[in-house]
Amino acid sequence: MSRSLAAPQKLLRPLLQSCPRTQPRCQRLLSTQPSSCRPRRPTTQRCTLDSSRSAAAFPNRPFLEQRRYKAKTVEEAKSRYRTGPFSWKAGLLFVITSAGLVWYFEHEKQRMQRKRVAEATKGVGRPKVGGEFQLVDQEGRPFSSEDLKGRYSLIYFGFTHCPDICPEELDKMARMFDMVEAKAPGALTPVFITCDPARDDPAILKAYLAEFHERFVGLTGTYEQIKDVCKAYRVYFSTPRDVPPGKDYLVDHSIYFYLMDPEGDFVEALGRQHSPEQAARIILDHMKDWKR
Repeated sequence: MSRSLAAPQKLLRPLLQSCPRTQPRCQRLLSTQPSSCRPRRPTTQRCTLDSSRSAAAFPNRPFLEQRRYKAKTVEEAKSRYRTGPFSWKAGLLFVITSAGLVWYFEHEKQRMQRKRVAEATKGVGRPKVGGEFQLVDQEGRPFSSEDLKGRYSLIYFGFTHCPDICPEELDKMARMFDMVEAKAPGALTPVFITCDPARDDPAILKAYLAEFHERFVGLTGTYEQIKDVCKAYRVYFSTPRDVPPGKDYLVDHSIYFYLMDPEGDFVEALGRQHSPEQAARIILDHMKDWKR
């Protein structure tokens, strides 16, 4: 049996050696040597060559290289995935944005409230505060409501023989005016209108107001003129009429500062509950909201 197999092997070997080697696949299948055509992984040099070729083929196209973050330690990798998309920069931006939105809405809320106060007396069916008048200033010159237009005016009603209230309020008015003048020079006219025209003539007004502020405008007139002005501004006063000369008396009157806009319309009444700083801030805020 072994002899019969040996003879065919001797005959097949020369035939196989004489067969032309045209197909490399057959050679690899029959060869006992390790194959040298195994696929290789792309190296860094080949990637660099491919990128240089693509850059040469497309010179105007920017080359984008993707870099992956590689953590140095396990703790660093864990901390990176623990924070997620949030960081201290994102938190700081969120806080700043929230604070800005809160400030904006509070500012708009206060502005709308001032606007409602300013327009409260301008609606249909509401009593109007203010109006036209013809009086005389502390220099003896005619002074009308038209002279107040073009700028804000702060009007106070009182009398020079007032023992305590009027001096306190005029001191307060002087402080308010100085604070407003520092922020908005020439934008406010302080006016004092007497409720006692029988005793407050132009000369007495001039000497009295000079003790508080040199910029104050003092106005007086006849009893009927003062009565009409007080009625127009909704001011209560109890000055007796036809008082004999030399007789002393007191005058009850409203204690308010009337803020009027550049068109002569009433804006807001400032009372004794407002400090000079608060009143000056309110006046400046109304000035900022003013639109012609």
